[in-house]
Amino acid sequence: MDFTFTEEQQAAVEAAKAVFGPVAPDSVPSPALTPGAVADDFDRALWSKLNDADLLSLLLAPEHGGAGLDAIALCLVLRESAKALARVPLLEHTATAVAVQTYGSDELKERILPRAARGELVLTAASAGRTGHDPAQLAVSARRDTDTWILDGTQTGVPWAHNADHIAVPAHTPQGRTVIAVLPHPHEGLSLAEQISTTGERLGELHLDSVRLAPHQIIETDEAWDRLHQLLTTGTCALALGLGERVLRMTGDYTSKREQFGYPVATFQAVAVQAADRYIDLRAMEATLWQAAWRISTQADGALPTAGDIAVAKIWASEGVRRVVQTAQHLHGGFGADTDYPLHRYHAWAKQLELSLGPAAAHEETLGDLLAAHPLG
Repeated sequence: MDFTFTEEQQAAVEAAKAVFGPVAPDSVPSPALTPGAVADDFDRALWSKLNDADLLSLLLAPEHGGAGLDAIALCLVLRESAKALARVPLLEHTATAVAVQTYGSDELKERILPRAARGELVLTAASAGRTGHDPAQLAVSARRDTDTWILDGTQTGVPWAHNADHIAVPAHTPQGRTVIAVLPHPHEGLSLAEQISTTGERLGELHLDSVRLAPHQIIETDEAWDRLHQLLTTGTCALALGLGERVLRMTGDYTSKREQFGYPVATFQAVAVQAADRYIDLRAMEATLWQAAWRISTQADGALPTAGDIAVAKIWASEGVRRVVQTAQHLHGGFGADTDYPLHRYHAWAKQLELSLGPAAAHEETLGDLLAAHPLG
């Protein structure tokens, strides 16, 4: 087996490092000190740099202005973005664009993809459902009325919804099928209430009241939502990995300089063992992430469906990133809670990533159901 990344994937990493390297993780007010949102919009200047580096169109085909790469390349870039706490909808934008490219009508592709590839249109996706715990597709109903579709329902916690031009919304039909509505924003019958995430970013509670869409704005392929959800979940694992790696590096740097009894605290066995445990967490997060991304990219057969590998990756990502930031706070002592130091920001982002697209317990249930349906023998 060859576990090395391709030249194209490595080039994407280098481009990502060049873009995200100078980004300051404390470029907006601290969420711990801000009663509302830390900013009204995402980082548009950084968004423009991502476009200049062709990182907004990585997974799109060349005919749509993209590089034609795969989920592994996207995860490599997301990993770098999380190290800097980059405030951009790169995951949601890319995943939604891929869904449109793969399953959308020709008219929808023509209207969205060329401009999305250049970052002129911003895309996001609703994936939390009505409460954050129920399946997203059950929160909105979609019914066909002659030549239009009518949508009703509520989706909570939609990332970057206030600043997106199109929102991909899963919905269920009376026949029990799942479709994806690609909603332009603003649109008649669509309203957004402001919600604030753990990171201090603006989320949107999306309300749909008899929203009417043309048939070309609806993706009807049965597997489309599952594939979009899988890419969103795997991308979240990549973000958790990148964040955890940066936090462990910050912890190593701090404990190497902080002295007690005349010695760096990093030389104390209790400190070294805790840091080593968190390093093992990160390596497990990495191995399971690449397995999930590879399954998505190749659709290769396995002992379990692709959803099984994604569940394992998200279990490790949720549990691992939580343990990493908790250990980092402990080893930093009181300095880790100082709002002038960025560690508390990473802790807030880690909690958001831990719960996004489902906590570990939810994916453990999914994995259990898959194991029951596909006994390993």
